[in-house]
Amino acid sequence: MATQRLRITGRVQGVGFRYALQDEAQKLDLAGWVRNRRDGSVEAMAQGSPQALAALAAWARRGPPAARVTDVRVEAAPDEPATEGFELRPTL
Repeated sequence: MATQRLRITGRVQGVGFRYALQDEAQKLDLAGWVRNRRDGSVEAMAQGSPQALAALAAWARRGPPAARVTDVRVEAAPDEPATEGFELRPTL
């Protein structure tokens, strides 16, 4: 199992991005979380198979229909304790 952190920028807040990313992560059987950042970006931590993580990163580059993604930074992250499901977290 691998863990990655994503930071998505562009028009990604107020367009349902977090909810859509959560839905996509659940379809891919990933664990983790997603939240808005005060700088206008969206941050996510996901844990699962390398193939599922790659699929989530590819989806994040498109996002939901109302989003306009300008950049997605993906980095390997230290493994965190596995969470149950994929949760929405408060803005940081």
